[in-house]
Amino acid sequence: PARARELAAALPPELRLGTSSWAFPGWRGLVYDRRYSASRLAQEGLAAYARHPLLRAAGIDRTHYQPLGAEELAAYADSVPADFRFVVKAHDAVTLVRWPDLPRFGAQRGGENPSFLDPAYTAEQVVAPFVEGLGAKGGALLFQFAPQEMGSPARFAKRLARFLAALPRGPLYAVELRNRELVTADYAAALAAAGACHCANVHPRMPDVRAQVALAETHRAPALLVRWMLPEGMTYEEAGRKWAPFDKLKRVDRIARRAVAEVTCDALARGQEVLVTVANNAEGCAPLSILGLAEEVARLR
Repeated sequence: PARARELAAALPPELRLGTSSWAFPGWRGLVYDRRYSASRLAQEGLAAYARHPLLRAAGIDRTHYQPLGAEELAAYADSVPADFRFVVKAHDAVTLVRWPDLPRFGAQRGGENPSFLDPAYTAEQVVAPFVEGLGAKGGALLFQFAPQEMGSPARFAKRLARFLAALPRGPLYAVELRNRELVTADYAAALAAAGACHCANVHPRMPDVRAQVALAETHRAPALLVRWMLPEGMTYEEAGRKWAPFDKLKRVDRIARRAVAEVTCDALARGQEVLVTVANNAEGCAPLSILGLAEEVARLR
């Protein structure tokens, strides 16, 4: 729509908006010119996605389940403009205390995970391909911690601090939590000591996104990273089942939209770079949520 181009021109270049992925056939007429299969969009859709004036970032989630090599990440980087940025999830072997009791974990399911917060494994299998493959287009390397038993918040913060301090310098490291009790002053200090940032996330398990950002900003974060994921009272499975094929807004979340817009404008006023990614499960259609979020940011500014 022409309005998307007008909004893109009005927003500052320090703000990059994007979606959690791009392989959704339901985005015909919103991002893509016709309906393509999800597999074709996964392979070829990124270059078209990156031509949308409001989509200057994207999440790469498949790295959460299996590390990708530098060549594969470089192919993503080659598909997008120079000012595009990726938010890449780190392999979950780094962030799981124990292997979940799920079939994909095979014989190790249910057992203790020796790779949990292992900086050597992370540097070799996660950080090195990220840096080599994406270069300057690697916006943030995200360590997402699933809800799990992590011990005391103070113990987690200390262990996280040691882990981050041992990683190679250069990338922007970000941490996303699902245990709200871990969002403490010790946690914020651990991030600050390593020059990392908290990924503020809109999710029913977490505090209000404004409270998350306020705590993180007790130590000046190098950037603001936000992921708008899921509304109150919904699960991923329920939202995915009810809202597919993600071609229209199903439940506009004005409270979350306003909160994300507010923290975005505040960060821009502080002179920070801002990366915001939005999931289809936030309101039913990520590209239309981004259009609405851009309207709200422009209004507040």
